[in-house]
Amino acid sequence: MSFGETPVTIVGNLTGDPELKYTNNGQALARFTVASTPRTFDREANQWKDGTSTFFRCAAWRQLAEHVAESLGKGSRVVLSGRIRQHDWQTPEGENRSMLAVEVDEIGASLRFTTVRIDAKRTGGQSGSAPTGNDPWNTGSNRPEPGNEPPF
Repeated sequence: MSFGETPVTIVGNLTGDPELKYTNNGQALARFTVASTPRTFDREANQWKDGTSTFFRCAAWRQLAEHVAESLGKGSRVVLSGRIRQHDWQTPEGENRSMLAVEVDEIGASLRFTTVRIDAKRTGGQSGSAPTGNDPWNTGSNRPEPGNEPPF
């Protein structure tokens, strides 16, 4: 992240399926919107009440874009981190327009209300197999010996 950028973390739900496109030079781009709605518990009514939703237009690039399009869909609850970007343009009528969007650096499913199964595949490694010599993330086995598992 560069100096002066505005980092954000957003928790919310996708309002639709991500739109995957490719630029003229072959870069993958996934665009999607995340709605974040605060909830408070009303003790008098003994129920949860939704606040005003905030909608964030988001963009993910390259391999992350392809993973987003393949893995997430409308209604998916996500946690994402990224940077706020301002986009300025001019309409065909000559009017100046501007909007804020989030350029996504990391995104994943929120596990608060659901479970997911991860299919971990890395370039250079082999999913579901023993570590190999060509896996740059190979640090050997980090599994504890039976009976020595951490309590968490």
